[in-house]
Amino acid sequence: MALFRRRKDEPETASGDSEPAPRRGWLTRLRDGLGKSSSRLADGIGGLFGGGRRRLDDDTLEALEDILITADLGPATAARLVAELGARRFDQELSEEEIRAEFATGIGAILEPVARPLAVDPAHRPHVVLVVGVNGSGKTTTIGKLAKNHRDAGLSVTMAAGDTFRAAAIDQLKIWAERTGSAIVARDPGADAAGLAFDALNRARDDGRDLLLIDTAGRLQNKKELMDELAKIVRVLRKIDENAPHDVLLVLDATVGQNAHSQVEAFRDMAEVTGLIVTKLDGTARGGVVVSLAEKFGLPVHAVGVGETAGDMRPFAAQDYARSLMGLDTAGDRAADGKRDQAA
Repeated sequence: MALFRRRKDEPETASGDSEPAPRRGWLTRLRDGLGKSSSRLADGIGGLFGGGRRRLDDDTLEALEDILITADLGPATAARLVAELGARRFDQELSEEEIRAEFATGIGAILEPVARPLAVDPAHRPHVVLVVGVNGSGKTTTIGKLAKNHRDAGLSVTMAAGDTFRAAAIDQLKIWAERTGSAIVARDPGADAAGLAFDALNRARDDGRDLLLIDTAGRLQNKKELMDELAKIVRVLRKIDENAPHDVLLVLDATVGQNAHSQVEAFRDMAEVTGLIVTKLDGTARGGVVVSLAEKFGLPVHAVGVGETAGDMRPFAAQDYARSLMGLDTAGDRAADGKRDQAA
């Protein structure tokens, strides 16, 4: 079952309350969120081409590669995109817009294989999702948004406040549970996270819940302790369901740029990460990091977030992201924006 479907009779709200969110289409929010990244790219390419046309020679290709790297696409991804551009259009005269369209095509090709919405498998009841990430990445808020969107899709949800080292995370998840009509399993700060996860899965099974979302601590500076804790959580879950967790989602803060690579490597080793959710794209000029993550790791990117409201997180769409990153905004896109939101 695809995620993030909203009932047509219910207004989109910030956190499940009654205050309507601004009436802007998702593509508009995505473009706005990626505005800093696309402006950096557009300014760099525009400055190189001076508003006219320029022959695509070796010097131009080298300059374009440098521009892509400044937008956090990373050296390997930038080199690939420039090499592909050179193979197609070398020695031709191109405009700035043609260059950006060429890069959007190349970026879309990199992103398309990893753009996979997270799906809840009805064969597992509950479908168990372990959510990991460093503190401050938006992990707990992401769980709340996932809960809201699944509740809107008609699924029953239980949340487990497994970041027992942070009282604020427990309190925040309790608020999301109340707002979304989800069940929650929580204990006092300092409680054993694995024991809480064990109880949460048993309770979710007894209650016939569709989905169990488990929060976890994110103290990456204490890597050995965190690794042991995550391994213990997985071990106790598998005493109840040998296939649990069915998904392990890593939440990444886009503002960290290329440092996201080291986070993926660390959590992949610790928790067998199955997919990514990228948050805080609205406050960064590093939107290109999603492309470099796709190029390097090939992990599914299930969703991206461009703001604080539940409606600001949607399934990852490769072509929309690629065009928005390169600042390609047409009237046709805006018309499609409205139609897609009506169908959401």
